[in-house]
Amino acid sequence: MFSRRTVFASVLLLLIGGWFAAPAGAAENDGHPALGEKLPWISVAPFAAVLLAIAAMPLAAPHWWERNRNKAIVMAALAGPMALYLVAAWGGEGAHQLLDKLREYVSFIVLLGALFVICGGIYIQGSFSGTPLVNTGFIAAGTLLASFIGTTGASMVLIRPLLRANESRQRVVHVVIFFIFAVSNCGGLLTPLGDPPLFLGFLNGVPFEWTFRLWPQWLFVNGCLLVVFHVWDQVMLNREELERPGSQLEELLHHPPVYIRGLRNLWFLGGVIATIYCSGEGLGNGGERWPFGVAEGVMLALAAASYVITPQVAHAGNRFAFGPIIEVAVLFAGIFVTMTPALLILNVHGPELGLRQPWQYFWTTGVLSSFLDNAPTDLTFAATAAGDAGIPLNPGYLGEFLAQPAAKSPDAILAAISCGAVFMGANTYIGNGPNFMVKAIAEQHNIRMPGFFAYMLYSSCLLLPLFALATVLFFR
Repeated sequence: MFSRRTVFASVLLLLIGGWFAAPAGAAENDGHPALGEKLPWISVAPFAAVLLAIAAMPLAAPHWWERNRNKAIVMAALAGPMALYLVAAWGGEGAHQLLDKLREYVSFIVLLGALFVICGGIYIQGSFSGTPLVNTGFIAAGTLLASFIGTTGASMVLIRPLLRANESRQRVVHVVIFFIFAVSNCGGLLTPLGDPPLFLGFLNGVPFEWTFRLWPQWLFVNGCLLVVFHVWDQVMLNREELERPGSQLEELLHHPPVYIRGLRNLWFLGGVIATIYCSGEGLGNGGERWPFGVAEGVMLALAAASYVITPQVAHAGNRFAFGPIIEVAVLFAGIFVTMTPALLILNVHGPELGLRQPWQYFWTTGVLSSFLDNAPTDLTFAATAAGDAGIPLNPGYLGEFLAQPAAKSPDAILAAISCGAVFMGANTYIGNGPNFMVKAIAEQHNIRMPGFFAYMLYSSCLLLPLFALATVLFFR
């Protein structure tokens, strides 16, 4: 079991390790072939094995996989030899790539951890009325909130109040499914804080405000989901009115008053958003991005302060524990190490895949994001697109990619990759981290959620036609 002291000590050690890593860009090729040209294709195998383990183990050995220690054993067994291979076989060149990934990993985990801790201190006590109009408004609010506190943060803050609002109803599976579609996935498209793929893009040079230009895709997909949900929810309530005695609507309107605890955490959330924006814009640093460790240190301080001042009743109400964020940290440690050769190889050989049009990137990224984690999938195809444009994986390479002439459609291609990763993470339970969390919480509330393939039947019937329409409208 991991103690709180262990958690904070581990994060600080990672931060210190990244701080003393070789400066970004220190490794030079000196006219020699790029590392991606020299690495054998077999070096991609550990990355594929990591993704396969993340996708298959929750189904094959769910109880064994529940323990973070077992996840750490699997990740160490796959990532450890790869790290040794890169350093031993490729010397400074391989070490430089690993250190770059260390920095990226630390920034990624610190942001997710800060949002997790701060959002875990906001507790919505009481209940709303679970009418179709209120449910639709609740999911709509969560969809917007997801872009600013992350899909994980919005899901954890809002799923329990939504379930309490619908406790008197018998048919609520669809409520949870649409919540996963919108709040846990499709809503997190507007800022780098919304979903891990977008934050990784930000770390690799995408401007903070760039994702705001994806609002037409965000509005179309989420707007359609909310309309369909409202109609579906109304039909389900009408059916209950006919089948059950008494007025179900009147019963829904009687509920305990709502009270929000831990509201001071909103200031800390604002601090995290401001930190990410200012670091990316280089405010106070002559327009250059803040040196590694500054933004991360600020976010750690904000998270620690939030944890200390949050009332215990808020943590207890949310059943707050560090287990979920430790799980994310363990899994992504394996992902970041093993995906290093995969990204380098695809950056060099990606053009051989024949991906040229935005719709091809949208569906290829999306389909793989449905069954693999959407963050490394997004980076994989971003590296492919950059390689097709002749841009090596230097720090900030996606900024260079976006700076290409408009005739090469860099914005359209990166938009397709980003939307595919964010939207289609909703296609399965394993496409995005919050999906399984929301399912587990719903089952704790005695809701019989559909199994893996039954859930895919919902997503295939509801989401795939919607994504096909989005392709015609935005990615042709």
